[in-house]
Amino acid sequence: MNILLTGAHGFTGRYFLEAALDHGHAVTALQADLTNPDALGREVAGVQPDAVVHLAAISFVAHADQSALYAVNVVGTTNLLAALAALPKSPSKVLLASSANVYGNCTVSPIAETQAVAPVNHYATSKLAMEQMARTYMDRLPIVITRPFNYTGPGQAPQFVIPKLVSHYARRESSVELGNMDVEREFNDVRMVCEAYLALLDHGVPGEIYNVCSGQPHTLQEVITALTELSGHHLETRVNPAFVRANEVRRLCGDGAKLKRLCDASGVTLKQPDLREMLQWMLAEAAA
Repeated sequence: MNILLTGAHGFTGRYFLEAALDHGHAVTALQADLTNPDALGREVAGVQPDAVVHLAAISFVAHADQSALYAVNVVGTTNLLAALAALPKSPSKVLLASSANVYGNCTVSPIAETQAVAPVNHYATSKLAMEQMARTYMDRLPIVITRPFNYTGPGQAPQFVIPKLVSHYARRESSVELGNMDVEREFNDVRMVCEAYLALLDHGVPGEIYNVCSGQPHTLQEVITALTELSGHHLETRVNPAFVRANEVRRLCGDGAKLKRLCDASGVTLKQPDLREMLQWMLAEAAA
């Protein structure tokens, strides 16, 4: 299968590319700018992909340019879907990566796909707008939408909290400044997320939304304790008010039953390393 991959050079894209090649697929990395519909249309027409995985996005919640979030995440995705809809033969599957942030500060836990969405920041709102826009193409394209919960791994940008902590421990810094400390998240492995995307390319039902999650949330203190034990180094943590988000989502924990049923029926097993195993991997890569 020839997969057209957007965001191939980003954090998730690099891991997905490796996983797809390991599964015997061919992958074409999109080069055109999503905000340039003419160049995008020409490149898509030249590729004629069998399937599409759309990972390119601005993914940092606190991104300073709010208009860019919508220009890339919504308008850029619109341009991509329009180019795909114009192909003489539709791809067999178009996977769009949204975000669990669309659920907002949800009092229900774990969160299933049926939960009402309530985004509380521009990043989440741009992802929800992308989802809603994509519905206008579902009569023409076999679109599957994913809502991944928090995940990480070596190579993720240091403005995200786990790679920031890992880098400070690896360098044996004396202290680190963080934002909101009273948050609870799933901190899943990027490799599991990529395997889930490959499973959804093969078996996902068009028009459906799937949480990609483990259902295993952790506090930041759990992460800090694990890194202290694994590294043998104590790091003082300080809260910097400049890093504290006004509309922070306090707890994000997903219900992955829908994806698990699909994988079980298809004979697919998604391996999620535990927190310490993943952090050890990240520490080793940071040290190298």
